[in-house]
Amino acid sequence: MSPAEGGERRMIRVTPGTRRLCASVLGMEAIVLGLLTPVAINVQGVAPAVAVAVGIGLAVLCVVVTGLLKHSSAYVAGSVVQVLAILAGLLVPMMFFLGSIFAALWITAIFVAHRVEGVTSR
Repeated sequence: MSPAEGGERRMIRVTPGTRRLCASVLGMEAIVLGLLTPVAINVQGVAPAVAVAVGIGLAVLCVVVTGLLKHSSAYVAGSVVQVLAILAGLLVPMMFFLGSIFAALWITAIFVAHRVEGVTSR
């Protein structure tokens, strides 16, 4: 039964391993995004207000989403954070690369945790 037919929409199954791995990715990403601020200001010449809003704002968003990882909708928010981190490359071009790396780690964390916990629960 599809969601259009009244069936239940399947979200990500939240497990302790998934939360742990995704929290690790978001924690490391928060540090990198926080460090984006001085690089954007000093190296790229971005206005300080813009750099702080983007860099610190995304870092705080990572921390908030980390705290919400017990809810399956937080994984959607985490995926949005990954897209925004890639888009931060508009301020600091290296973030296109680093954001892509973190997006890959995010996706890997979700799939690896589910796979490992599926094997260990048997």
